[in-house]
Amino acid sequence: MATTPSEEVVPNYGMGLITYVCDEVGPAHKEGENLAQSLENLVKLPLASKLYIRVNWRDVQQRPGRLDFCEHWKLAFDLARRYQKRVGFRVMMSNPDIPGPTLPDFLMQKTPMVKLGEWQHRIRYEPRYDDPAFQAAFRELVDLLAAEYDGHSDVEYVDTFMYGFWGEGHTWPLQSNPFPDSITAENTFVSMFQYQAERWKKTPLVTNTQPDFSRVGNSQLLDRTIQSFNWLRTDTIFIENEQIEELSNRPPWTGVSVEVGMSDGSPSNLHYDEGMTYTDNVIHHVQDVGPCYFSLWNWHRIQADRIVNYYHQFPAAIDQLARRIGYRVRPSWVWTYEEDGHPGLIIGFVNDGIAGVPGALYVSVVKENGKVLAGGSLDPGYPLPGKVRQAKFPLPKGTNWRGLRLKAEIEVKGGRYPVHWASRQEPNQDGSLTLRPTAGLDQNDETGGLAPG
Repeated sequence: MATTPSEEVVPNYGMGLITYVCDEVGPAHKEGENLAQSLENLVKLPLASKLYIRVNWRDVQQRPGRLDFCEHWKLAFDLARRYQKRVGFRVMMSNPDIPGPTLPDFLMQKTPMVKLGEWQHRIRYEPRYDDPAFQAAFRELVDLLAAEYDGHSDVEYVDTFMYGFWGEGHTWPLQSNPFPDSITAENTFVSMFQYQAERWKKTPLVTNTQPDFSRVGNSQLLDRTIQSFNWLRTDTIFIENEQIEELSNRPPWTGVSVEVGMSDGSPSNLHYDEGMTYTDNVIHHVQDVGPCYFSLWNWHRIQADRIVNYYHQFPAAIDQLARRIGYRVRPSWVWTYEEDGHPGLIIGFVNDGIAGVPGALYVSVVKENGKVLAGGSLDPGYPLPGKVRQAKFPLPKGTNWRGLRLKAEIEVKGGRYPVHWASRQEPNQDGSLTLRPTAGLDQNDETGGLAPG
């Protein structure tokens, strides 16, 4: 059997376009619509298979010992279940885009705030993250969120709590940080990362590749993220070359999310250069770093109509990215063999996507009734884009390979999620592929050799 690439969007865990429903300045909003309608209009857009929300700490907790979710958080998760789309999220400890506090009131009363300087006509303060009261509240928040969402069927990934503005790991352009020295700063955030990594045992943490402008230990966080089989993200594709280097040369099993705002389609927002819009330029550079995810996001002006307005005018780049992003794996070659009276299969797996598998691909040979005859895992990250990875599946004596099913799952941090093969040959409803001879493969091929089987 021989399969060929699918031209359809593949709805697998660990990949896809992401619709942003809430960012630093709040949830989606359109004049004349209530909050629920504005969010639903975004969630139901067919362009993306995932959702993302970014909220302040005070939006998920008001009192010690419990979570208190804001309305747009609850609506987003309700809509995610209804439209069968997983959610990625971040809870911010610092947000310079809102006038009021980011932290809940009970913590503001206990935590010292340090003046860093003026930016955008406002004096900026950051908490003493190393303060015992702050650390106790932080650990409680991590515990509460992990107890609720670690391994949750509606959650795709969770952004790592990082230092400073928006939790991205910096307070640029301000030169100082709130710590007494850089050693205290690094030790504090390494410890905070380790606490998160230990509590989020099933759901991937996604750490920003922000260069360490504020000297708080970001390179240590990135190393520990990769070593613990968690993932990476960036919020730029042009500005910082260091982030491009980190993403492009990551281990192949490390997932990556790229976040860049897009045009709303209005003439003043297109920014043509050599006949190409800025957003299409972004999308082409996003593909260059081989990510698993990309944002559909009107920065600080989230609205479904704005995404649709751009897409209706310039669909090609978005459509191409949707059909290339992440891992798109298929059993390209299926050879049969017999060894000591035992039949078997050798599969040549191929990845037509632009990223390695963000975990390990587990493949099973099963009968139609679900009985597993053989199975095993490829090396994490494999098959790599543009490469072939072979695996051997010995079968019980007397087994006829025709009609068997090849089933795939992705294993991430000990959990397994079903994978739909990205083949033109139609997968079954569960994503598996029924094995059958391909027409013409029983004839001699062009080299004159006999075809297998």
